[in-house]
Amino acid sequence: MKKLFLFAVCLIFALGSAGFVLAGDNPLRTNEKKFNTEMGNLIPKAHIINAEKFHKVWQEVLAGKRKAYMIDVRTDSEFAAFHIEGTDHMQAGHWYVIPKKIKDPNAEIYIWCRTKHRAKYVAGFLCKIGYKNVWLYNEGVVGWAKAGYPFVNAFTGDFMIKAYRKHPSKEEKSYRIRMWNSFK
Repeated sequence: MKKLFLFAVCLIFALGSAGFVLAGDNPLRTNEKKFNTEMGNLIPKAHIINAEKFHKVWQEVLAGKRKAYMIDVRTDSEFAAFHIEGTDHMQAGHWYVIPKKIKDPNAEIYIWCRTKHRAKYVAGFLCKIGYKNVWLYNEGVVGWAKAGYPFVNAFTGDFMIKAYRKHPSKEEKSYRIRMWNSFK
């Protein structure tokens, strides 16, 4: 009986300690936020633009009036689903390839993602390694959609997003048969 009681006390202590650890601040998350802030601080404040300013740049580049690299750093599947026409794509985790492709440290480079989290990392890294003309489009495709600007993909051509959703709707999740179980 003593062994069972001792085991129960130890188990309660272990579970209680784990609960306190899990309930407390996650130092990794805190450090990640700090690192994200540091990367964002590497980007000159004057080089952080909104949808309206980026739309003007985009129009000038497509019209051939301006030479700039416009790089979407979302995942392959996000880019394939929809993207801003005429833009380049490089997944955020592959930012290290950019110096192999863009050798001019003064090249005009615009970076964005869905919102700004991944783009801030990539733009910060590019500034840190020596690019002088890096721009962060900080509203991403969500801001582009809210502004009413067009998207494209390989299957449907041009289209507008009326309402951008972060998660699938209840109705979208309700389909019982899917080729891929992407919403589980």
